[in-house]
Amino acid sequence: MPLKFFLKLYARLIGLTFLILLTCAALFLGVNSVREQFWQERFSGPLLRWIAATPHPEYQYHWLESLYDFRVAPPGDLALSNVIRERLSYGQVVARETSIGQQVMIQSGQGRVLDLRLGDIYTDVAEATALVARIHLDPVPAEGREETMKQLSGALAVNMAAVQDQSALPDSDVLERVSERGISLYHHPVQGRAHVLLRLEDGTLVDMAMPASFNPWAWPVVLLLLAVTGGVLALALFLALRDVDSNLRAVESVAIRIARGEMGARVDAGDSRLVSRLAVAFNSMAEHIQRLVGVQREMIHAVSHELRTPVARIRFGIQMIESASSPEALQKQLDGIDGDIQELDELIDEILTYARLEQGGPVFALQETSVSDIVRQVVSEQQMIRPGHSIEADIDDDSERWSLSDVEPRYLHRAVQNLVGNAARYAEHRVRVHCQFDEDNCRIDVEDDGPGIPEEDWEKVFTAFARLDDSRTRTSGGYGLGLSIVRRILYWHGGQAFVSRSEELGGARFSLVWPRKKPMEHSL
Repeated sequence: MPLKFFLKLYARLIGLTFLILLTCAALFLGVNSVREQFWQERFSGPLLRWIAATPHPEYQYHWLESLYDFRVAPPGDLALSNVIRERLSYGQVVARETSIGQQVMIQSGQGRVLDLRLGDIYTDVAEATALVARIHLDPVPAEGREETMKQLSGALAVNMAAVQDQSALPDSDVLERVSERGISLYHHPVQGRAHVLLRLEDGTLVDMAMPASFNPWAWPVVLLLLAVTGGVLALALFLALRDVDSNLRAVESVAIRIARGEMGARVDAGDSRLVSRLAVAFNSMAEHIQRLVGVQREMIHAVSHELRTPVARIRFGIQMIESASSPEALQKQLDGIDGDIQELDELIDEILTYARLEQGGPVFALQETSVSDIVRQVVSEQQMIRPGHSIEADIDDDSERWSLSDVEPRYLHRAVQNLVGNAARYAEHRVRVHCQFDEDNCRIDVEDDGPGIPEEDWEKVFTAFARLDDSRTRTSGGYGLGLSIVRRILYWHGGQAFVSRSEELGGARFSLVWPRKKPMEHSL
């Protein structure tokens, strides 16, 4: 890996890390500022609503003024924004940050605003709640105190219970503070939340558990930060790989062009060092393939040329025959030579067709054509050639309505003809061509009642010049190229050709499967 590229990538990673940290920090502070205000209003809400429900809170809770600068004033006497005034008019608790701490407000039923100034909202609200609870618990007799504590717990959103078990008492420092002030705020060692221990006038100790304090690392915040981090990483990765993807798409485009027969296509590496070596290796491979195809083409042409020479010689020999033992022998000789000529011409045609398909052509002109019409035409032609066999087309109505497909009619006709002719050659009496079309795919199955093909030879039959036995002579026909041509035709249609056993007729079943409609980018 080049040092310059490594340093450039390293610098980008450092910048990406800094960007992620900066984004997460800004998001964390912004989200938590809103969350904390919401928590402050929800936490102080029960206490303020309790005080606001009192007819004259400034007299009943007059001690709040000295502790928390408690005030009761008409809204017009306070410098409040329109949003705060509207929220107060709806009965909401409003918390806002001031230069001397937090300020919490609520509007009473008489239209006056209750205002508390708190240094630490969690500690001050907890202690104020405990003081309010003690005021209401002191006058209550011991036998009715439990019911009052239940009512206060529900109204003030706390859990209040008298201390019965000495082992539940906190440490001595808390008890000493209770004896001095009457209340003491402490953190429970097991529950992990704040508690207030308060002492009533008759000496009863009451433990009051407060709601949990504000947690800036709540799981929704953590999930949000993880999501943002993942999103930033995904965006950075997308931007970083965009150029690489562009170069790889160029390689992919050249590969598709070569697959379609443009053997001279090559990859231009450009300025990208990431794919330069890949481009060199790919171009080397393409050149090698092009050489192999050229050698194959020359070989096929040479074979076809050599085959045409004896054809011309045989035809010339026919004209030179001057003597024969009998007219019947002469006619037999002439018929044999003519048959040889016909077979040689067919072989040449098969070789040339296979060569064109194998080397990446011809260029298919796909057009929307009825496949069922092609099948019926082939069946009709083969039935005329082989009247002793029963050759039938099996096309149901459901398939008929999907018979229009993007195909090259001449070559698809050739593929079906090869299969039907091959099936009729080895069938005992019957050949069936079954068509099954749907919205996405077309399938043609050619079945016969012949001896079938052994399973171990199912793939071998599609190999060029392959023969399963040595019994094929002039009477049996075949050059070992027909099924290879069929497979190549289906390849250029984006489909497959394969062989299996016919469950109904017992012989071989050759199947053609291809997509009914071709995407524009895959059209040949």
